Amino acid sequence: MTNTTKAVILARGLGTRMRAAADDAQLSEEQAKAADAGVKGMINVGRPFLDYVISALADAGVTDVCLVIGPEHDMMREYYGSPEIKRVKMHFAVQEEPLGTANAVLAAEEFAGEDAFIVVNSDNYYSAGSLTKLAAAEGAAMLGYEREALISGSNIPEDRVAAFAIIDQDGNQLVDMLEKPAPEVLASRPNARISMNAFRFTKPVFEACKNIDKSIRGEYELADSLRYLLSHGTPIEVVPVAEGVLDMSRRTDIAAVKDALSGIEVSL
Repeated sequence: MTNTTKAVILARGLGTRMRAAADDAQLSEEQAKAADAGVKGMINVGRPFLDYVISALADAGVTDVCLVIGPEHDMMREYYGSPEIKRVKMHFAVQEEPLGTANAVLAAEEFAGEDAFIVVNSDNYYSAGSLTKLAAAEGAAMLGYEREALISGSNIPEDRVAAFAIIDQDGNQLVDMLEKPAPEVLASRPNARISMNAFRFTKPVFEACKNIDKSIRGEYELADSLRYLLSHGTPIEVVPVAEGVLDMSRRTDIAAVKDALSGIEVSL
């Protein structure tokens, strides 16, 4: 039984990789329009991609969903503000500038209030089963994906997976996240689980997001918020998962994601 009924979807990113042209990506006019705008969640893969994400969250017991969007994202606000969406109550939080994932989470502070909440990306589809496991965690937690299962069950090429953050853990507790690990680091940690940016947070995360510095990329990043939590006495559980995640960060991902989702029933 879930004890987490709120979820935050980070949908403010610039979509730089999605905006980039790709000659080998065959898109419809509608898909190309959303891709050109960098609004990945609105790309039609049978229906808008975010429909699948939100439906899976609802299947996991979530009743309230907050989309963190930019001030220019009227398309999302109009579509997901529809009264036809009945399984979950939709909320919106505005991240004024694209200042990173920690800053995006901070935009949802009023929505979260005193409650625990799930955080996911808007360009990833996580199964309802994995989200149910995350929702059932106590305290702060994150999903840790088994590498081979992630590669075999996803649309993500192995070379892209190799660039994802790996998890340094002690038992089921997070110690650190190693971002963009060098090949020799990967080789020395063949069983290290991978972070796909699916988290369960409680109220202390907002203090963390307010007290970190910008990264070398000039953004406030959730990885640094995790380190702040750990250094200030908040443990973070790593919930093991052995399955895939669908990733739609590039135009060349769209066809494979649409095919993979073709058998998934959506209920909003």
